[in-house]
Amino acid sequence: MLSYNVADLLRAPAGSYETHQVDVDDLRVGDDIVLTAPVTGYVRLSRTGRSVLVQAELQTQIAGVCGRCLRPAVTPIDVQIEEEALPSIDIDTGLPVDTSAEPDVLRLTDHHELDLETPIREAISLAEPIAVLCRPDCRGLCPDCGVDLNDNPSHSHADEEIDPRLAARADWRGPGKGDN
Repeated sequence: MLSYNVADLLRAPAGSYETHQVDVDDLRVGDDIVLTAPVTGYVRLSRTGRSVLVQAELQTQIAGVCGRCLRPAVTPIDVQIEEEALPSIDIDTGLPVDTSAEPDVLRLTDHHELDLETPIREAISLAEPIAVLCRPDCRGLCPDCGVDLNDNPSHSHADEEIDPRLAARADWRGPGKGDN
């Protein structure tokens, strides 16, 4: 559950807070991101003078393909969220709040509910690594033949024959680089 009714918190004095455990199995992050573990952690909602401060620490895992050896890989993801959620309806009068001064901030619904699905989805998406690795010391594939160097660390190729058109260049060392 990533939606919280904060009406009581909005009526509480500044500094009041609620803490909620998060354990969500079915969060759809994006078309190209597949979660392999539930999103777990906690959300702390604190009353400020004008809003609700959201602080969250969450963990999950995403599936991917290693960028070096092309094996399936699972990447742990840790995200921290700290965001202010402003009301869209005044808790005391029930009248709409002017949102034109801050149109892009996280807003509570008309029923004083805080929906964190979108901020959590965005945080996980931003935490996805550019290059997924199956392990930090992955050796990858041989650039010549494609053998997985993790399975065959002593793999090597004999020195290739030099193109006859470049043979003269192989012996050339340049000024100051040859033997005296």
